[in-house]
Amino acid sequence: MAGAAAPNLADLPFLDPALPVAERVADLVSRMSVEEKVGQMLQLDARQDIEDQVLRVRAGSLLHASSERLELAHRLVEQTRLKIPLLIGDDCIHGHSFWEGATIYPTQLAMAASWDPDLLERVARATAVEVAATGIHWTFSPVLCIARDLRWGRVGETFGEDPFLIGELASAMVRGYQGAGFTDPTAILATAKHFVGYSETQGGRDASESDISRRKLRSWFLPPFERVAREGCGTFMLGYQSMDGVPITVNEWVLSDVLRGEWGYPGILVTDWDNVGRMVWEQKVQPDYAHASAAAVLAGNDLIMNTPGFFEGAQEAIASGLLAESDLDQAVSRILTLKFELGLFENPRRPDRERIAAVIGSKEHAQLNLEAARRSLVLLRNDGVLPLDPAGAPRRIAVVGPLADDAQWQLGDWAGGSGQADWIDSQPRDMITTVVDGLRAEVPAGWSVTFARGAEIAQFTPHPDGPTFPDGQPRMPMVTAIPPDEAAIAEAVAQAETADLVVAVVGDCVALTGEARSTATLELVGGQVALLDAVAATGKPLVVVLMASKPHVLPPSALEAAALLWVGNPGMEGGKAIAEVLLGLTEPTGRLPISFARHAGQLPTYYNQIRGQHGDRYADLTQEPTFAFGDGLSYTSVEYADLTLQRDRLEASGTLVADVTVRNTGDRPTRETVQAYVSDLVTSASWAAVELKAYRQVDLAPGATEVVRIEIPVASLTIVDARGERVVEPGEFELRVGPSSRRETQLTEVFTVVAPA
Repeated sequence: MAGAAAPNLADLPFLDPALPVAERVADLVSRMSVEEKVGQMLQLDARQDIEDQVLRVRAGSLLHASSERLELAHRLVEQTRLKIPLLIGDDCIHGHSFWEGATIYPTQLAMAASWDPDLLERVARATAVEVAATGIHWTFSPVLCIARDLRWGRVGETFGEDPFLIGELASAMVRGYQGAGFTDPTAILATAKHFVGYSETQGGRDASESDISRRKLRSWFLPPFERVAREGCGTFMLGYQSMDGVPITVNEWVLSDVLRGEWGYPGILVTDWDNVGRMVWEQKVQPDYAHASAAAVLAGNDLIMNTPGFFEGAQEAIASGLLAESDLDQAVSRILTLKFELGLFENPRRPDRERIAAVIGSKEHAQLNLEAARRSLVLLRNDGVLPLDPAGAPRRIAVVGPLADDAQWQLGDWAGGSGQADWIDSQPRDMITTVVDGLRAEVPAGWSVTFARGAEIAQFTPHPDGPTFPDGQPRMPMVTAIPPDEAAIAEAVAQAETADLVVAVVGDCVALTGEARSTATLELVGGQVALLDAVAATGKPLVVVLMASKPHVLPPSALEAAALLWVGNPGMEGGKAIAEVLLGLTEPTGRLPISFARHAGQLPTYYNQIRGQHGDRYADLTQEPTFAFGDGLSYTSVEYADLTLQRDRLEASGTLVADVTVRNTGDRPTRETVQAYVSDLVTSASWAAVELKAYRQVDLAPGATEVVRIEIPVASLTIVDARGERVVEPGEFELRVGPSSRRETQLTEVFTVVAPA
C-alpha cells in the first residue's frame, strides 16, 4: 500500500465515534500500509526535522515539542493520508518542566520526604491541569526506581529507597495525573518508569549492567510497578540497562511473562531514549537496525522512543523475513486504542490559549507549591538554635553559599534551566523565591540579612571524545570542580564575623546530577567544604541548609553545625518555605525517604539490608548511616508508649491491628509520622532484616496525646522463597513502631502467624 492515494475519510468506520473502539481500531489497521504501521510505533524528538517526521516517517508520537513546533506538527498531520492524530509526550516531572512560567514543584525525592500520598496526588493533579492546557497528552512520570547507590545521578528523581513508600507515593501521582480518566480533558497519561531494575547499577554508573536475579526482582523491584499497573497507569517506560546479559528492551520474561502475562497489563510500553539503537552501537548485542528493530517488536514494545533508524530497520526486517507485517499489528492496535480512548480523533487536544492563561502558574498552584515545599524540609540536627525567635532582639544573619541565591538550580533537574530543552533556558526569576529572598522577606523589622556566595561548585567542560556518540546522539560534557577562591571565602568570613548567625546553603548543581551524570564520590564539590570550615571557625552559630539532589557525605563542619536542614531541590517556593521554618513560622515535619552515608565506601546504605554477614561493621568504619531512612526532627518532642496488639496470633487471611500512644511533650505543634516496620524472625530464604509495612501521620498540638491505630494485612508479610514464589510463612514476627527506621527509637511486640489448619 506504499504510496496509496488518500481515501475519502468522511464515511470510514474508524472515524465513527459511535462504533466500539475495537471496531474502529480494526478498521484503521486494515487500511494502513507497512510504512504507516512502522511510523505509528515511532516517538521522535520534535526538535529535529518535524516535516520529515510527520510527512515521510508518519511518526505516531512526538516529544520535546515547543508550542510553535507542536502547532506545526498538528497542521502537518492534516496533510497525511489517514490523518492519524499525534500522541504528544514530554518530561513533565515535577511540574510542567519546559514551559516558561509553569509551576515547578519540589523534585520527586524532596516531595517523598512528606510521606504524604494525598499531597503528591494534588501536586500531580495540578501539574496535569497545566500540562493538558498546553496540548501535551502524556508525562514521563513518576519514577519508581529504588535508590540504592547514591553515586547514581538520578537518585533525585526517585522516591527514595523503600519499595512500600515508593508504591504509596507513585500510585498517588498516577491518580493525580490521570484524573477522572482518559476522557477527562485535564487528565494526562502517567508513565511508570524505569521498568525494571534500572537503578541497581554497578558503581553508580548510569545504565550499566544490573546484576540482579529474578528472585530479587520479585522481592523488591517489581512490587511498586505491579501496584501502579493495577492502579491503571496508562504507560510503562523501560530502563536502559541489561540484566543477565539481556537488554531490558528485549527481556521477554519481564515484558511478556510478568507484565503482560501475570499482571495482565493492557497499557503501552515505550522504550527509553534510543534503546533500540543502543543495542547496535552501545551494547553491541544486535548487528544492525533490522535485527534490533525485529527483536524490539517481538519482545512486545509498542512505542520506540527516538530511534529514527527503526523506520528503515523494521521495514528491512519485514523484507528479509525477520518480521512479518502482522507482527506490528498488536503494538499498532494498542497505540491506536489509546488514541481513540483519549478522543484524539475527534479532538487532538491542541494548546488552548484561554486555559493556558487561566491555569499556568496560577495563584492556587503557587499555594500548593508552597505547601509541598514546607512538607519536604527535613531537620536533621538542632542544638536549640532553631527556631529563631522573631520576637527577640534584632539579629544580623549572614547568608553564604553558592546555592543561597541560585534561583534556577533551586528548582533542580528537569526544570527548564537544566538543559534538556532548547526553547527554554530558565524559569522567570520573579516566580522563584531563593533562601536570600525568603529571609529578607520574612525576618522582622530591624533584622538584617547579608549575602556572600563564598564558593562555586562545578562547571561543564567539553568531552575529550567529542560532543556526540557514534549514532549522533548528544554526549554529556565533562564536569570540572571549581577550586576554593580565597577572596570569596574571606568575604563570607568577614560577613559571618559581624553576624549573630550564619546560614550556609550548600549542595550540588546541574552539572553533578541527572541522566549520565553519576559521580564517583559523594563529598561536597568545589569550594564548599573550605567555605563551611572557614565560617564554622568563626565560632558563630552555623545553620547548614543542604540543597542537594541526593544525600551527600558531609564534613565535620556540617555534621557538627548548630543545625542541619536537608531541603532537596525545593522548587519555586523553596526559599520562602526554608525561611519560614528557620524563623519558626512553620514546623519541620519532613522525614527522610533515603539514608545518608558516612563515606561512599559504605554504599549501599539502605535500611532494609539482607541478613547475613560476618560482623556488624567494617574494620575501619561503622555501617550505621549518618542519617537513616525515616529520620527527621521537630521543634518539639514526641513520646511513644504502650504498643499493644489486638491479637498476637493471626492467620494469613487476617490483619495485624496495633495501637500505640503518641504524646507531644513539647510546647510546639507537630505532624508526627508514626512508622511501623515488621521483621520476619526466621525465613526459609534470605530476607531483609526489617521492612516498612505501614505508617500514619497525626497532627499533635502541644501536650496532646493520641492513640494511633496501625493495621497491616498479614498477606503483606511475604517473602519470595527459594522457588521464586511470594508466600507468607508461618512463624514469629516482630512489629517495630517508632519515629524512624532506627531500632533504638522503636517499641516492639512479637506476634505469630499460624499455619492454616
